Amino acid sequence: MIYVIATLTVKPEKRAELIAAAKACIAETRKEAGNIAYDLHESITDPARLVFVEQWHNVEALEPHRKADHMRTFGRVAVQCFDAPPKIEIITPADVVVR
Repeated sequence: MIYVIATLTVKPEKRAELIAAAKACIAETRKEAGNIAYDLHESITDPARLVFVEQWHNVEALEPHRKADHMRTFGRVAVQCFDAPPKIEIITPADVVVR
């Protein structure tokens, strides 16, 4: 299992536009093979920061996701809304035993 954490910094005047575009993208992404969860969160301390938290069965599921029509549509809107380049991290649960 992997997680994708995508942190976006958006122009204040474009925030609503990005969120509207994200809604359609989220709905379609949740239907994709390999997707477990796909949610958009907003920072409590910085209204310009939005964070996608994605959960996938494996990294191989990301390639079709990146090429999906709904991702391309979202990307065309999102790129106009960014105030800084997005930061994207792909992480996996640590194999740590907690006692």
